[in-house]
Amino acid sequence: MRARLKLIAALTLVLSAAASTQTFQVPRHTTGPTPLLVAGSPAEIMRRADAGTQIEGNRSPAGELDEHRKLDRALAALQPQRAGQVDAYVVVVALDSDPVFGREARVAGEVLGRRYGAAGRTIVLAGTDGRAASTLPRGTPTTLAIAFARITELMDEREDVLVLYTTSHGAPFGLYYNDADNGYGAISPNRLAGMLNGLGIRNRLLIISACYSGVFVPRLQSETTAIVTAAAADRSSFGCVAENDWTFFGDALINRALRQPQPLATAFEQARTLVAGWEQQIRGQPSNPRVSIGANASRWLTPLEARLPPATPPVGRPALQPTR
Repeated sequence: MRARLKLIAALTLVLSAAASTQTFQVPRHTTGPTPLLVAGSPAEIMRRADAGTQIEGNRSPAGELDEHRKLDRALAALQPQRAGQVDAYVVVVALDSDPVFGREARVAGEVLGRRYGAAGRTIVLAGTDGRAASTLPRGTPTTLAIAFARITELMDEREDVLVLYTTSHGAPFGLYYNDADNGYGAISPNRLAGMLNGLGIRNRLLIISACYSGVFVPRLQSETTAIVTAAAADRSSFGCVAENDWTFFGDALINRALRQPQPLATAFEQARTLVAGWEQQIRGQPSNPRVSIGANASRWLTPLEARLPPATPPVGRPALQPTR
């Protein structure tokens, strides 16, 4: 009898695990952008993006409570800065629920955290990686703003630096937030600049991976800012297919160039060359990535780059499979 009960219990565990695997489904965008966000004239759309508009629907109270708890845990884990040392605070956000962005964000957090010595000072906001429901806080305009606010409580804005990596779809108005059919929103250059400037975050490395991401350069560049974008203001970027492990730009810059102990400017040139070669293979219009490094960014960039770790190899499937 006891043996039979053990067998039943074991079978129950197996069936429960199988059921949980079968019930998880990758979020899909089955409808287009909500008219509440993108309807109207270009000026009206830009006003919504400048306001950081975020629209949520069909969220369960229990699910929202779980999201709050995940965010609280992630924020509580961030460590304070160390006086007299340039500390980097890394924020990585995937603003779209397509798994390519979730996979990219997770590894980007590891690469940037290691490169800039940000263990204990890194937060990743992202949806699923395609295998199971995300254990990370959701990447939204709101959670990004909250992460910024918490970091300003911990950093010394005079010596420390924010390292931001965003990965998502983009639009002429800026970054587009889309969590399947449940969440929509936008972050314009004005909105991002307003958040950072309002919080006093002046030392910053901003890496924006999205179509049209060059629109952020004129508004965000400053003497103490380094900004890198995946595309020019009027160009698309490539590789944002849900099944991919990497976008073109993420693979080139994060997964390859920034894994090497080389300066940011050199890494950008390596990534730009890689992306251009891949775009030629698919006969795509050049995305023309952009970089701007402020004249006084060296005061925080030089100390960080003086202690870069040894190189590590790329991981995951390449954004573009090599041709023979």
